[in-house]
Amino acid sequence: MSVLSTGTGALIAFQRALATVSHNVANVNTEGYSRQRAEFATRSPTDYGYGFVGNGVKIGDIQRIADQLATSRLLDSGGELARLQQLSGLSNRVDKLFSDNATNIAGMWSSFFDSVSALSSNAAGTAERGDLLSQADALATRFRQLDGQLQALDSEVNNGLVAGSLEINRLAAEIARINGTIGGNLSAASPDLLDRRDQLVSELVGYTGGTAVAQDGGMLNVFTAGGQPLVVGNQASTTTTVADPYRPERLQLALSTQGTTVALDQRTLGGRIGGLAEFRASVLDPARAELGRLAASMAETFNAGHRAGMDLYGDMGGDLFSLPAPTAVGHAGNTSGASLQATLADTGALTGQNLVLRFDGSAWTATRADTGVAVPMTGTGTAADPLSVGGIALVVSSVPPPAAGDRFLLQPTAGAAAGMGVAITDPSRIAAATPVSARADLDNVGTGALSGLKVDDAGDPALLNDALIEFIDAGQYTIDGTGPYPFTPGQTISANGWSVTLDGAPAAGDQFRIARTAARSGDNGNAALLANLDDARVLNGGTVSLNGALAGLTTQVGSAARQAQYSADAQQVIHDEAQAARDSIAGVNLDEEAANMLRLQQAYQAAAQVISTADTMFQSILNAVR
Repeated sequence: MSVLSTGTGALIAFQRALATVSHNVANVNTEGYSRQRAEFATRSPTDYGYGFVGNGVKIGDIQRIADQLATSRLLDSGGELARLQQLSGLSNRVDKLFSDNATNIAGMWSSFFDSVSALSSNAAGTAERGDLLSQADALATRFRQLDGQLQALDSEVNNGLVAGSLEINRLAAEIARINGTIGGNLSAASPDLLDRRDQLVSELVGYTGGTAVAQDGGMLNVFTAGGQPLVVGNQASTTTTVADPYRPERLQLALSTQGTTVALDQRTLGGRIGGLAEFRASVLDPARAELGRLAASMAETFNAGHRAGMDLYGDMGGDLFSLPAPTAVGHAGNTSGASLQATLADTGALTGQNLVLRFDGSAWTATRADTGVAVPMTGTGTAADPLSVGGIALVVSSVPPPAAGDRFLLQPTAGAAAGMGVAITDPSRIAAATPVSARADLDNVGTGALSGLKVDDAGDPALLNDALIEFIDAGQYTIDGTGPYPFTPGQTISANGWSVTLDGAPAAGDQFRIARTAARSGDNGNAALLANLDDARVLNGGTVSLNGALAGLTTQVGSAARQAQYSADAQQVIHDEAQAARDSIAGVNLDEEAANMLRLQQAYQAAAQVISTADTMFQSILNAVR
């Protein structure tokens, strides 16, 4: 009886061990599967009530081969990889917008300034004027298109947050359910159930980053990268999305617990959600702000130059481009209802950085929205003394007045490209001519010569008035009878908003006249100046040209995309190493399993032979008795 019992027990044990090996082989490609191993144990005499010594073998346990340290390392690297891949993928899309010849701004930019240059060669030409307006409209349209694409990406981030929130809730609820199933008896949990939980935790951390902490009894608590609880025991938190307090069109991930909803600090999140938040803050917002700064600076610079010229009707030029005003939006928690009216005041000081303005009840302060660093600001906020910060002037409403604690988000340029347009439709309104012209009287006997006439102040009310420069002698002159003023050959003479260079040796009685340019003039003086404005150093305090800013925008976006890609590639290597370390312990090795299967198959056959021997012995005893 002992031989038969021993053989039967061995046969059952080896059969179960073979089933375990088969289970491993079948799950060789199952993500997150940890190989299992049958643990053999000597069957004690009391297992079946027999009093014999040595009753064979049994399966003591099916052990799940896993290493918590390797799993935790893989969890950390997986969350960071998900964040960087999300960031890199979206950043590359922005880079393509600004670098692809079909979508970038550079082509339309060059075509526009080429059309201005063509106009300077034929200032009265109808075709040239029409082409300039067409190119101006194409350039403004491209600015709007690019801004629209960036806004579409912003909407994608919103959609990603909504979808991510739903998936986080699903995963957290499933992990909590498994925790409840395990309860406080980890040893009773099946290996496959533990693998399923680890895989769900890995997917959850892939959305939020964070860690999983085991508690007594085998339950796993899961926390976000910022330390917020997602799963505690058999209880799962619920995530949702809430509107940004400054920009309601934007969503933020929030946590709902005990009837309250609290927005999470987007900067501390990891995983895909953290990648979305970082993309929005470090790539999308700066790109849109810089695009707007380029649009605003180019339009304002060109408008200023255009206002200094004269059109074919004999009128001073107006704005060629239209631009929306900067925006200053109040926080949803403001109590006063006060508002800020913002205008572009200084192109050279324009940074494009979003700023948070705070009122403490008596004074205003400004900090950068992304870093919190204080930014200098002057003024009191009245119309006579507006707040001045980053090239923007702001007038604070007096009815209602602001209250202590009120906050506003100032976006100097974020919407500039979206609202850029062409302000005129009549080609004859293009101000290609210099508004005034200069000439020397034919009766002059000296060698004085005028050159370099330009408009310094297009807003001077006397700009278009006739002016007479008359020399008393070779060293003195008057302007419209005022003076005399000392004269040095080559000096600049200024009056009424214009200036001109006078060289040579004028004689007593010589006269030089400044007069209004006639309508329908073919003068190209202002068009020539406009054609070179793309090289004008008007940004960053007069140190960066418009062309330089255009190149800088492309470089900024490309650099951010490359950095994100480099980081993602590096993290992929780290993650692969963590995966290899985990697989070396918990992964299925087909060669090893094949060897185990062969060994167990032989043992199974041997156990069967023991049973056969026991049967022969039993039959012999029966025959002897019979």
